[in-house]
Amino acid sequence: MGEFLFGKLKAWAKQLERKLFVLYLAYKDNRTPWFAKFFAVCVVAYAFSPIDLIPDFIPVWGP
Repeated sequence: MGEFLFGKLKAWAKQLERKLFVLYLAYKDNRTPWFAKFFAVCVVAYAFSPIDLIPDFIPVWGP
């Protein structure tokens, strides 16, 4: 059971790393418009923020 959970967690972490790397590459590319770079920074900041901007108690909006 623990081995399955560890493998699943490891796969999730690898996928997250890949997605963050794609956002990093998009941010560093000179052809990317400024608003897309701003959006990428906001996505990363929200993902790592300890503050929940959309509370869970709001129906439809909360996860």
